[in-house]
Amino acid sequence: MIQLQDLSRTYASEDIETTALGGIDLAIDAGEFVAIMGPSGCGKSTLLNIIGTIDRPTGGRYLFDGADIARAPEAELARLRRDRLGFVFQSFNLIDELTIQENVALGLAYRSMSAQEKKARVATAMDRVGIAHRQRHHPHQLSGGQQQRAAIARAIVGEPQLILADEPTGNLDTENGAQVMDILSQLNADGATIVMVTHSPAHADVARRTVHMLDGRILSSARRAA
Repeated sequence: MIQLQDLSRTYASEDIETTALGGIDLAIDAGEFVAIMGPSGCGKSTLLNIIGTIDRPTGGRYLFDGADIARAPEAELARLRRDRLGFVFQSFNLIDELTIQENVALGLAYRSMSAQEKKARVATAMDRVGIAHRQRHHPHQLSGGQQQRAAIARAIVGEPQLILADEPTGNLDTENGAQVMDILSQLNADGATIVMVTHSPAHADVARRTVHMLDGRILSSARRAA
């Protein structure tokens, strides 16, 4: 599904040029669950943002299903994000003025489908993560774990092939973090490819492969024994 070849990302100001990523070579197959680990500032989130086409590489190639999208037009990348990618963030990013049902429906905002089909998709997504009974509540009325489950429902309502999760348990206690990992594991078992940035070794162990990064480079990539 994903092939990164000699990928780099630098940021330049008037006085200095900073290399966030350098010489990244990484392949992720469809159906994998990959955890990316490393100290703060090592390039994990930058790498995830490039995989999610939120950011662009400075050099190298990014192949998605064989097509090089490193320098694709923004309209093409927007379609890719809309149709094939789902995003889960540490800070939930829910809109407090909207109900949970309305927040989840935002994942279909730019899809061409009937209102009835959208309603059915939203109901299914909320049911999959166990928050259907909270659909008419607002985010501030939910616990952190429930808010993150709502954010996951929004990410999966469009039935994406690839789910990108940036510290999805970072703001959660142990119990709620474990519940979120159970949901991600089930989504992977159902066929979704998942790439997750995490600081938690225990949560990384849930993934099938762990990639360790340092100073913008990949140190190792190890698969979990079956």
